[in-house]
Amino acid sequence: MLSSPYRLGSHLLWLLLVCSLPALAQQKTIPVETAHNALALQVNADGYLSMTYLGAKLQNSSEYAHVARMYRRGDDYSGIINSVYTPSGSRNLVEPAITVTHADGNTSLDLKYVSHSEQKEGSNIATTSILLKDPAYPFEVTLYYKRYIAEDVVEQWTAIRHQEKGNVLLQKFASANLYIPGNDFYLKQYHGDWAQEMQPEEAKLTHGIKVLDSKLGTRAHLYQPPSFMVSIDKPASEDEGKVLVGSVAWSGNFRVDLEVDPLNNLRLIAGMNNHASEYSLKAGEIFTTPTFLYTYSDRGKGEASRRLHRWARNYRILDGKGERLTLLNNWEATFFNFNEQKLAALLKDTKKLGVDLFLLDDGWFANKYPRNADNAGLGDWQENRQKLPSGIGYLVKEAQQNDVQFGIWVEPEMVNPKSALYETHPDWVIKQPKRPEHLYRNQLVLDLSNPKVQDFVFGVLDTLFTKNPKLAYIKWDCNAVIYNAYSAHLGKQSHLYIDYVRGLYNVLKRIRAKYPTVPMMLCSGGGGRVDYAALQYFTEFWPSDNTDPLERIFIQWEYSYFFPAIATSNHVTDWGRQPLKYRTDVAMMGKLGFDIVVSELKEKDLEFAQQAVATYKQHSDVIWHGDQYRLQSPWEGDFASVLYVDDKKQNAILFSYLVSNRYRSGSTAPVRLKGLDAGKRYQLQEINLYPGVKSSLPADAVYSGDYLMTVGFNPQVDARRASVVLAVKEVL
Repeated sequence: MLSSPYRLGSHLLWLLLVCSLPALAQQKTIPVETAHNALALQVNADGYLSMTYLGAKLQNSSEYAHVARMYRRGDDYSGIINSVYTPSGSRNLVEPAITVTHADGNTSLDLKYVSHSEQKEGSNIATTSILLKDPAYPFEVTLYYKRYIAEDVVEQWTAIRHQEKGNVLLQKFASANLYIPGNDFYLKQYHGDWAQEMQPEEAKLTHGIKVLDSKLGTRAHLYQPPSFMVSIDKPASEDEGKVLVGSVAWSGNFRVDLEVDPLNNLRLIAGMNNHASEYSLKAGEIFTTPTFLYTYSDRGKGEASRRLHRWARNYRILDGKGERLTLLNNWEATFFNFNEQKLAALLKDTKKLGVDLFLLDDGWFANKYPRNADNAGLGDWQENRQKLPSGIGYLVKEAQQNDVQFGIWVEPEMVNPKSALYETHPDWVIKQPKRPEHLYRNQLVLDLSNPKVQDFVFGVLDTLFTKNPKLAYIKWDCNAVIYNAYSAHLGKQSHLYIDYVRGLYNVLKRIRAKYPTVPMMLCSGGGGRVDYAALQYFTEFWPSDNTDPLERIFIQWEYSYFFPAIATSNHVTDWGRQPLKYRTDVAMMGKLGFDIVVSELKEKDLEFAQQAVATYKQHSDVIWHGDQYRLQSPWEGDFASVLYVDDKKQNAILFSYLVSNRYRSGSTAPVRLKGLDAGKRYQLQEINLYPGVKSSLPADAVYSGDYLMTVGFNPQVDARRASVVLAVKEVL
């Protein structure tokens, strides 16, 4: 018998809990966790799978089940606004992740949870797969969540299949559909063009849909890269705030929808662009989307980027934990105007400079229409007999005799109309039969959806390696976009944009199967193709043809949020008005190369360049494999500072650059370092000094890690010391 209000209240609470148990029991929660982060998925009583949480990992995984009930923002009427993979045509009222037309013409789709499983690859990688099916049609979608636990990175993709009597038309087919609660959302995106890559913009997302996409086909990232950041609640800084860093791993047309929905939450849908790409799927065929990869941090953009860097070095970039070759490129020295004698002299300059490899750029091929400019010869990959009568093999041997290695430039996906290949195989070229040709850089694109073209492109590389087994490096370029999209090979023209990229990957897989270790640079007129799907076949990428060091500081700063230094090729050239030291110091923040006329360097400049190469090789391991900390933004002051710290916190390299020419510009206050051990003592020494110049910094300065991270250190950057490089070394 109840004898007090307290007992009555307790009894009512017990009744409420008991009554709620059946509802909770009908729900199934699927946590997808990494070392520090988690997203939680929940199946309701009707079998619909929703995303209810994305954020820091909870200590008790059973408590994810309570998250959805904590939000009281209203009714979305459909009941699936937070669907884990939102279908169209049935109950959905917002942007879908998938749109289809069934074999019988029905345009509706309903997806319900069937089952899920988990597969592990060692102790650090786990993949959760979730099967969804339409209750009315033999149509299914499998969602994949691959987690790299220590790195806190997730890759998401989907596999779509059916067993209907006829083909199903896929009209949208996202890789991922995230649902993120928050008060406000701030998007940092990028735009650009040739020599203007990675120009940042950050703004608050408002209600409606913001779309980031590309429709260029090839060189698809020219105007808009597939990488971005979303800050939650407030704009994140380097060290504070909640932020999701994401990137679509696809080298063709991509699309990212960012929709602030009627309940003020963010729906993020990412994958291939469905523009002009309706895909006809046969019964039993599996349509697999590219991956959307992301990491989340509640400690700012810096920590998110370092997690992505570690993942990339460990699992994605080819030989990400290995070494890189320094090189001398001939492009700025010769352009198309060279012969064997000129190249032999440049090979000697390569040895004199002290770099590892000589790279022969554009202009070495074609005979019927010699490659003496960019309007002829592309596609005819035989050595030009007038320029190179002894062939590439002679140059490879000359390089060996000079104790350097030899690499070569190719652009095998493209063709000039003025070429023997174009005359022989016009059916291999992407072009509309009833439209005038519209050229991009005097060239057109070969149809890589065609297996014969894939064989040809593979043969370009295979022939080079077969004839020249000591060939040590490939620069793979891609300068054209797709105009007048039409394939003479395909019956279904809307497959072209997708099948082109799949064909490219088929070629690259074949090349890597036969030549697994040869370093290759991913180039696309600069940053027109920079994504993690392509980078699994390449050791590095070319960020921009703009090598003005001042511009490069800004470009490299923004790329560094998504890609580690070991993957970034930076060359010292004659672009810009800065002295050789400044140009070299900037190029050292990644994979160092030179594209200068060594024979025309003044005596002290040559001495500096030689010393800089030796200095770089001494410290490159920290740059390539260390954690990167952006300390002072070039966008926010007179100078920029970037620090690389090794994993044992024993060695670090600090780069600082003047970015303003205003009177008395420079570092007027100390720069606080990051990533060191507070309890260790460190000596700071200026390195990469120009011959005859003495550092104004004390040579024997020793400070605690605590001091350097709390008070900081002034590198004394000013107009007379426009670039300063410091080695930070633990004192035992």
